[in-house]
Amino acid sequence: MTTLFVRHEVSDYAVWRKIYDAFSPVQKANGVTAQAVYRSIDNPNDITVTHEFATLEAAQAFSKLDELKTAMRTGGVLGAPTVWFTNKA
Repeated sequence: MTTLFVRHEVSDYAVWRKIYDAFSPVQKANGVTAQAVYRSIDNPNDITVTHEFATLEAAQAFSKLDELKTAMRTGGVLGAPTVWFTNKA
C-alpha cells in the first residue's frame, strides 16, 4: 500500500473543503482507497491530505491528473504543494 501526502495552504478552508468533497468520485475512479484531511492547530488553512493507493504507480498517476490541478486551483490552494509518497512498513 502506498500513501500520498500533500501539504498546502489554502485561502479559505470552507471553500477548499467543498471542492475537495466534490472531488471524491474522481478520487475513487483513480484508485484512492482511503483518504484523510488534517488541519494545523496553529493555522487552520494549513492542510495535509493523505490518499491511499494499492500501488506507487497509481499514486503517482493520480498526483499528475489535470483534474486534480484544476480542483486545487479552484479550491484556493496557495503556492506549490509539498508532495511525498510512503509505503507502510
